[in-house]
Amino acid sequence: MTTLRGNWNYPTLIRFGAGRIAELPDACKTLRITRPLLVTDPGLAALPMIAKAVESCRSAGLGCEVFSDLQANPVEANVTNGVAAYRRGSHDGVIAFGGGSALDTGKAIALMVGQSRPIWDFEDREDWYTRVNVAGMAPTIGVPTTSGTGSEVGRASVITDVRDHTKKIIFHPRMQPALVIADPELTLGLPAKVTAAVGMDALSHNLEAYCAPFHHPMADGIAVEGMRLVKQWLPVAVADGSNIEARAQMMVASAMGATAFQKGLGAMHSLSHPCSANLNTHHGLTNGVVMPYVLAWNRNALEEKMVRLGAYLGLPQPSFDAVMSWILDLRRQIGIPATLADLGMQPAHVGTFAQQAFDDPSTGGNPLPMTPDKFAQLYRNCIEGSGL
Repeated sequence: MTTLRGNWNYPTLIRFGAGRIAELPDACKTLRITRPLLVTDPGLAALPMIAKAVESCRSAGLGCEVFSDLQANPVEANVTNGVAAYRRGSHDGVIAFGGGSALDTGKAIALMVGQSRPIWDFEDREDWYTRVNVAGMAPTIGVPTTSGTGSEVGRASVITDVRDHTKKIIFHPRMQPALVIADPELTLGLPAKVTAAVGMDALSHNLEAYCAPFHHPMADGIAVEGMRLVKQWLPVAVADGSNIEARAQMMVASAMGATAFQKGLGAMHSLSHPCSANLNTHHGLTNGVVMPYVLAWNRNALEEKMVRLGAYLGLPQPSFDAVMSWILDLRRQIGIPATLADLGMQPAHVGTFAQQAFDDPSTGGNPLPMTPDKFAQLYRNCIEGSGL
């Protein structure tokens, strides 16, 4: 275990290894943060790890306070309230501490403390990021406690717009935290079901990045190694949550997925976002459910890529079918539901969700062109368990 430790710059400065949360005060000082606002979710806020982190900062002379008024699938009000707390406490930096929701909210707060325009003006469309007042953004430290979104190394936040029940990607290159503390000990208490769901999120990021039809060999290389780590270590982490090596390797796979998907995502995320925004389903779990259906849909564009992936993963007789069998077996092994009907999606939702999926920014990275009608059929496949 001692070898699973390192300081990486890719491009975020990452302090990786068990026990490195003790370096949080030093990380603040590195970024010249003297009054950090620690942003986390209500569940984590009640746990000893948060109290310990706050106490370590205060003992080092830092004016650390906690903001935890946020929800899974965060909304604009969570960000607005966080900005108010930041200003009220005269803070000068953000510690985004938690799973994807806390990381995304923290990064969005750090963006919005210096802006006069509404958050939706910074959606990831065309060149909207150029509207940002960069000088007003706050420095951010990312501290992940799950191994799924990889949002600690990402340049965007996913925020739900309650006006039309859609997830919107808020983007600016400087939203990427300047420093990350990746301590796998923080994930030891994660329940098996959550470990499985966030692990499928990490897999979906790596897989969709690899499948996206753009030229980005660096992202492809990161993605295939991320998938190999998931293959080897996700079943172990689900079966034995106290296995620190499995936890560490999944934390790496998660960050690799978010690094790779700067290349692009695809229909898995396009299908998943409307489910989360309208039905409040868990994002990673939803990605895990739709994954094989999207892979099957895109088969004609992926045959050669899946042969290469299967070979790298060490699958016998590498092929599209071999990769599909591995994914289906993995889902069964770790308890991922088989259909979207299991998550509460009904045929009546298809029309509305299909249009939202088509409009999702992830759609442009799908290996095959999509239309609302094609998304409707793909949703029906995912509800009925057909098309595999």
